[in-house]
Amino acid sequence: MTTTRSVLARTVRGAGWVIAWRLGMRVLGLISTLILVRLLVPADFGLLALAASFSQTIDGMMILGTEEAVIRQTAPDRHVYDTAWTLNVIRGLTVTAIVMLSAVPVADFFGDRRLVLVLMVIALPPLFDGLSNIGTVDFRREMRFEKEFAIMVLPKFCGILATLTAALIHPSYTALLFGTITNQALRSVMSYVMHPFRPRFSLRAWRGLVGYSLWTWLLSLAILLRNRSDTLLLGRLTNSTLVGVYTIGAEVAALPTSELVEPLCRASFAGFAAANREGISARDTWLRLLSTAVLVTLPAGLGLALVAGPLVRVAFGPVWDSAVPVLQILGIAGVLSVFGQISLHLMSAHSLLGRLTAVALAGAVLRIVLLLVLIPGFGVTGAAWAAAVAICIEQSATTVMAARMLGVRFVTFALCIVRPAFAATIMAVVVVAAGRWLTDAGAPRALTAEVATGVIIYTTVLLIAWLVAGRPDGPETDALTFMQRVVTRS
Repeated sequence: MTTTRSVLARTVRGAGWVIAWRLGMRVLGLISTLILVRLLVPADFGLLALAASFSQTIDGMMILGTEEAVIRQTAPDRHVYDTAWTLNVIRGLTVTAIVMLSAVPVADFFGDRRLVLVLMVIALPPLFDGLSNIGTVDFRREMRFEKEFAIMVLPKFCGILATLTAALIHPSYTALLFGTITNQALRSVMSYVMHPFRPRFSLRAWRGLVGYSLWTWLLSLAILLRNRSDTLLLGRLTNSTLVGVYTIGAEVAALPTSELVEPLCRASFAGFAAANREGISARDTWLRLLSTAVLVTLPAGLGLALVAGPLVRVAFGPVWDSAVPVLQILGIAGVLSVFGQISLHLMSAHSLLGRLTAVALAGAVLRIVLLLVLIPGFGVTGAAWAAAVAICIEQSATTVMAARMLGVRFVTFALCIVRPAFAATIMAVVVVAAGRWLTDAGAPRALTAEVATGVIIYTTVLLIAWLVAGRPDGPETDALTFMQRVVTRS
């Protein structure tokens, strides 16, 4: 039990650091977006979204999972690190070459010649990423995520400054490109500043990496096919303006997932891998991470959906009103992704990638079919419904597989999330009622009132439910302990 608690404590601490740097990056990015939507038009965002979707799809098709393979090994030597770095460089060069060579055909496919320049520039970040120092994988392996904080946040800040400066000088999509390149180039440089390891070209340890990397590649291929199908099909069946609208709505709806769940998963993989290396059960860690994630992501996702109207009007302006249904639909569906994403990393740490690949591929096929059926008749709203249905089915299947692997019964699973679920339900009822009462109020006033009401109601009901339950050891305990430490330090 001591070992299990040690792994859990390290995982939660690491997750805190990852969430901190991701939250910092998101705050910077959100400020940048709020300014850029006033300077640029939806078509600029849509153009970059189309190019990024294509580039990231190619990038995902070449993902080898080398870092994860190193993390899982009990005692990797220098040959393992050098081989992993060499494979990353080869992969980066390959992706960059493919995207650049495809620039003209892709631009012709979407009927927009501006994509040629955009793709030529967007092709460079994978190369920068491949050249980054593989030694920084030790920060994840040893759960020293505070080091990653510096590597990620400083380049992001510089990239945002570069984007805003370029947008003020010449307000067009080229400003977005300038910031992207600045961010990724500085991140690669920072990896060598933060870690003393200096990689060399070698493929000596390829046999120890190829098995896990092959399945990781297949899984990543299925996931990226699923994730990029939205914007790719929207771009083909509609226009860049609707792609921009969908992208902004989906991005805001994904905030609880991208800024809380994904960082938690990044830390949880290291924790699950450590538990696997030490031969202990990950059951308690899995349940605790789920309950901790739900504590925050459930009210956040549901809350975003409830205040979507005034939020979009205040943050982005009336020109973006068509993004409201996208935010509402995906905000609610995204709540379920917390279960599936943490379960995916658990099974990945135990090398159960074949099962995950099958589920992801089925989810991709389902999403594509639904998109093809719903986009022609319902536009961005149809795309959102297609993605939401596919998300719910796929994430549920992944969670069930993880629960069966750990021998967790439904009652045990439900008990770890019952208090946040109850508090979020009460919050939703009250916020909806408040929204009807504030119908005649302006968007800023309505947004402020609804957010404040939601926070107060959710926190109060959650605390009461925890006290009534007898103050059990759980995510509420962790949250109170964290707040006490912050107050004490201040």
